[in-house]
Amino acid sequence: MKKLLTTAAFALTTFAAHADGLKDLEQFLRDVNSAQASFTQVVTSPKRTGETVARSKTSSGRFEFLRPNRFRFEYTKPFEQTIVADGQTLWLYDVDLNQVTARKQQEVLGSTPAALIAAGTDMRALSEVFELQAAPAQDGLEWLEARPRNKDGQLQSVRVGFRQGQLAVLEIADSLGQRSVLTFGQWQDNVALKAERFRFTPPAGADVIRP
Repeated sequence: MKKLLTTAAFALTTFAAHADGLKDLEQFLRDVNSAQASFTQVVTSPKRTGETVARSKTSSGRFEFLRPNRFRFEYTKPFEQTIVADGQTLWLYDVDLNQVTARKQQEVLGSTPAALIAAGTDMRALSEVFELQAAPAQDGLEWLEARPRNKDGQLQSVRVGFRQGQLAVLEIADSLGQRSVLTFGQWQDNVALKAERFRFTPPAGADVIRP
């Protein structure tokens, strides 16, 4: 009987921990209309034949978003690159190449991590695009997993980690076996950001590509 009670107590504790990840996402969507933070991104590729250690690349920069549908990633290390969504167009600017790629935002952001955290406005809308499932608490974070309902894209899954209700980590896995982990720091909720911050004008002389 004692063993059964212990098992039941553990199950209830685990269930409560699982529920927090979804609760944190719901609160995040409801209460956080804008934010800015620093980030570090580590991208790990699957091992090639003969490799004993997986290859990885680390980059860092700043991130900010303004609901709905506006966000900005500014990579500063090791190479400068800017990604801006202005609500209509997704802009990708490679400083070294002096090249800008512009795509219609609605065509490329439907089932992406950026859509999950920056474009989503409520759980119901997100649930139409992602299968959302709570995950066990780990590393001091409450987790949830999101899988795109559309299986045709490259994105396989996203794990979202919250620390005391604040977005802390995104773990992204794609269909090619590549894993990307974004860790956020210096997070600030509901900062005074204006739509103008998310406008992008290609620099003079830049090569602009519109696929």
